[in-house]
Amino acid sequence: MSARAELSSVSTSLDELAGRITRIAESLVGDERDVVGPDLFEVERALRGARRRLNRIVDSTGS
Repeated sequence: MSARAELSSVSTSLDELAGRITRIAESLVGDERDVVGPDLFEVERALRGARRRLNRIVDSTGS
């Protein structure tokens, strides 16, 4: 597998992980949501940022 293909696969995995984190954060209720929710949303933002950065790298490598 080429580096570009592998990095693209990692990007997809990051997107899926971010989605899972978001769903978990949104499913929290009460005190759990107040305490843990903001941190989970921060993790989600970090994962999406990492995916965007990785996509820029993949795009810069060409085909």
